[in-house]
Amino acid sequence: MSRNLLIYLAAALAEIGGCFAFWAWLRLGQGTFWLLPGMASLALFAFLLTLVDSAAAGRAYAAYGGVYILASLAWLWLAEGMRPDRWDLTGALICLAGAAVILLAPRPG
Repeated sequence: MSRNLLIYLAAALAEIGGCFAFWAWLRLGQGTFWLLPGMASLALFAFLLTLVDSAAAGRAYAAYGGVYILASLAWLWLAEGMRPDRWDLTGALICLAGAAVILLAPRPG
C-alpha cells in the first residue's frame, strides 16, 4: 500500500471522527465534551493532508475526496449499521477512479 494511500486513509478517519463528534453534539444530543476531541481530530486531518506527496494542495485535496467517500461508506456500515447499497459502491468506485487519475497522472517538471 502506498504512503499516500495510508495518509489518505488516516486523514479520512480523522475527518470522519471529527465531523461525527459535531454530529453527535448537534444531532444526537450528546454533551459539549464531544467538541474538543472533534476539533483535535479535524486538526489532525488537516495536518495529515500536508504529508501527501503532491506538488499542489488542490490536487492532494481533490484526490483525497475519492478516498473520503469510500471511508464514509465504511463508516456508514461499521459505525452506523447501515450497509451501503450497490449505488453507493458504484459511486465510490467512480470517485476513486477520478482520484487516481488526479493523483497519479504524469505531469511535466
